[in-house]
Amino acid sequence: MTSEIRLARPGELSQILAVYEDARGFMAENGNPDQWGRNGYPSAELLEKDVDLGRLFVILRNGRIAAAFVLFIGDEPTYRVINEGNWLNDKPYLTVHRLGSVKDEHGLAKECLDFAVSICREKGLDLRADTHRKNLPMRHILEKYGFTYCGLIFVADGTERMAYQLRID
Repeated sequence: MTSEIRLARPGELSQILAVYEDARGFMAENGNPDQWGRNGYPSAELLEKDVDLGRLFVILRNGRIAAAFVLFIGDEPTYRVINEGNWLNDKPYLTVHRLGSVKDEHGLAKECLDFAVSICREKGLDLRADTHRKNLPMRHILEKYGFTYCGLIFVADGTERMAYQLRID
């Protein structure tokens, strides 16, 4: 199985939206219908913005887009306040958001995280992520990968997310 990770391109939006549709179905089947809801999150407009800002990545397997995710360096506004815990440190960080993949491929989350860690090592950053309490598959992936649960944050719509950090030394 061959994989390639690269920045998403504007003409790939329909394929990327299909990946997120598949991911929403997987989450609903696994007891998490609420995180991305039934309203089509992430929206085409949000993904277009991510492409324009150069922060939406795709993983291609055998020539097709099998996963999409956002990586960005800098302050994540929803991470400024953390409840019932603390971040591990104040070191600059890279954030992983909106990791979604097709159901029929495996190991894509690990590939995303491996890619993110390589960027963190190059730039001297830690890695942060958050997920919905009911997103048990993602929580398991983060914890298995070595992330530490740090506390609760609230995203822009006011809903709670579990926040994680991976120290990169």
